[in-house]
Amino acid sequence: MLFRSRISLLVAVVFLGLGVGPLHGQDGRHVIAGLRPPKHHGIYVVAHRGVHDSIPENTLAAYQRAIDLECDFVEIDVRTTKDGHLVSIHDSTIDRYSIRGEKGKVSEMTLAELQAIDIGSRVDPKWAQERVPTARDILRLCRGRIGIYLDVKSASIEQLLEVVHEFQMEQDTLWYIPSGKVEELRKLTDLAWPMPDPGPETFLSELLTNRRPRIVASTAKYFSASFAALCHEHDAMVIVDEKDPTSWVPLLEAGADGIQTDHPKELIEFLHSHRAIRDSKSKGRE
Repeated sequence: MLFRSRISLLVAVVFLGLGVGPLHGQDGRHVIAGLRPPKHHGIYVVAHRGVHDSIPENTLAAYQRAIDLECDFVEIDVRTTKDGHLVSIHDSTIDRYSIRGEKGKVSEMTLAELQAIDIGSRVDPKWAQERVPTARDILRLCRGRIGIYLDVKSASIEQLLEVVHEFQMEQDTLWYIPSGKVEELRKLTDLAWPMPDPGPETFLSELLTNRRPRIVASTAKYFSASFAALCHEHDAMVIVDEKDPTSWVPLLEAGADGIQTDHPKELIEFLHSHRAIRDSKSKGRE
């Protein structure tokens, strides 16, 4: 509760400091045809590693919570095990997730070895049954309920696409991949949504011209109003990684079409409260 109160206070300070103007993308004008529409006033909410404020990250429980909150996408970090299984785990090793001292690289462990490890108890003993999930397990859970934001850490695009196709989620999946991998993905399917990140804005024009993505990824560090405007001129929308909740207002006012956040519940509440305040002010002027 204290953590959430601090978030609310931080957002309120920034919110009041910048005023309550209309947020870019509020009416969904940069939504791409064929992509699931945003649920929260025209802004996509991406749950980074699922909802993990009191739930172990990158687990089925974290992704289920994102579904329950009605987030638009869940972000999953995809790596490959020694025996060729695609799993969701952020780190390249299991070391940080175990409370019993198990260590090892994901790429050097079999799926059975990974899933023998309790990765939930470090958060709370009630999550002791949580295990590193496979990509197939996650898509089975999410199909028809929430979109997928694939952060391809260490995995074959072709193998991963087979799983996405198996669950018929090509049009419901964003691919966070290097710009050099965009054409590789397109050669395999014309249904996917590659989402490269140019880094600094100086590289954005070249990315938009040469790769022609419909969706671009960015971070709060590099995102700006001119960044958004250039993307929108090229009929591309932008999903931005937050810095923290104080960055939400600047990101939205600059033109972000979506935010990847570690605080999805609070972001959804913020988007709805902003709409309520805006509507109230509009009625007062009538």
